[in-house]
Amino acid sequence: MGSSTTATERDARLVNARDHRVNPGEIAIGVIIGRTSEFFDFFVYAIASVIVFPKLVFPYLDPLTGTLWSFAIFALAFVARPVGSMLFMAIDRAHGRGAKLTLSLFLLGTSTVAIAFLPSYEQIGAAAIWLLAAARIGQGLALGGAWDGLASLLALNAPENRRGWYAMIPQLGAPIGLIVASALFAYFAGNLSAEDFFSWGWRYPFFVAFAINVVALFARLRIVVTPEYTHLFESRELQPVPVTEMLRNEGMRVVLGAFAPLASFALFHMVTVFPLSWIFLYTQDTPADFLLIEVVAGFFGLGAIIASGWIADRIGRRTLLGSCAAAIAVFSGVAPLLLNGGPLGELVFMIVGFVILGLSFGQSSGVVTSGFTQRYRYTGAAITSDLAWLFGAGFAPLVALVLSANYGLFSAGAYLLSGAVCTLLALWLNKTLAK
Repeated sequence: MGSSTTATERDARLVNARDHRVNPGEIAIGVIIGRTSEFFDFFVYAIASVIVFPKLVFPYLDPLTGTLWSFAIFALAFVARPVGSMLFMAIDRAHGRGAKLTLSLFLLGTSTVAIAFLPSYEQIGAAAIWLLAAARIGQGLALGGAWDGLASLLALNAPENRRGWYAMIPQLGAPIGLIVASALFAYFAGNLSAEDFFSWGWRYPFFVAFAINVVALFARLRIVVTPEYTHLFESRELQPVPVTEMLRNEGMRVVLGAFAPLASFALFHMVTVFPLSWIFLYTQDTPADFLLIEVVAGFFGLGAIIASGWIADRIGRRTLLGSCAAAIAVFSGVAPLLLNGGPLGELVFMIVGFVILGLSFGQSSGVVTSGFTQRYRYTGAAITSDLAWLFGAGFAPLVALVLSANYGLFSAGAYLLSGAVCTLLALWLNKTLAK
């Protein structure tokens, strides 16, 4: 068939036919838009998994147990993501990158908007649980297929002395997605009655996510389907290869690459999803108030990600990641005290956590994609990223809440410490990581 099979792709080609050659700045914009849409979807679901789904889908359980089951469904997307990568890589090889991207983002948008129409448990019983789980698996499959190779292309074209700066660009989508998602939920939760919010207010962010996906799809397609970039992907050997072949030849790089960013990926959920659940379940603070704190902290994280590019180009990505892992280890000891320290402690916890996260997360994509030979970089980077999210973040909110509910907040800090240890160990075992 080829990548020109969809109407959307043809429209993208027509737009670019009257344009000049796409420049590196447009690659960066496409990467940021794509990642922002993915992370916005991610955070909309994550927030709803704390303040909506336990009541809507698990009303027959106590709040803690309902939240734990909600987090279990949350993790399904991370389990499905590597499967999605393998499935859509096959579509990429058979029909082209544009077809793969169109289908994956269509699945992502459909799964997301389906959640917006989800009936409650009181309306359809246990079927609500199965529908939510199915939509979450659909999101995970789609996120696996949404890998477009633009981040790798950006990294390959980075000047030798600016690798850190180019590595941080894809990561900007995370705080932007968090800020918008948190602000939306804070607005609806803070300005609607509880009855209106649980009836219809929580659904609006999912509709917004669908609209953002449409914009992101076209923004990325207008880059990846142009003849110039098709040639560039081919000349850089950023082409899909069978996953089994890649694992046979570079399996150890996948393992080390998946564990190297574990500290930042674990911290990612420890300062976004988990604290919201703890505040919601164990304090008198309203979700809207804490979501506003997340918005403020998100801007600090955004600044820290930008700073990570500048710092990494001066001291090296490897040194920065190792230093951040050590900082995360220290933070794991004081985080429980801060989170349990009232409104001021919560604010300090979030700001300090997001600054450390931004510095570390800003360079984590460089760890995931570095080291692969060019033939396997496209497929290897996708699978490694999927596994890093699965091991480092997929079950983090669930494990942290189980531990803290049964053994106190310091046990959640110990879980975060284990992620820091894994990162330091991976960096020590492979001296070429993040070079």
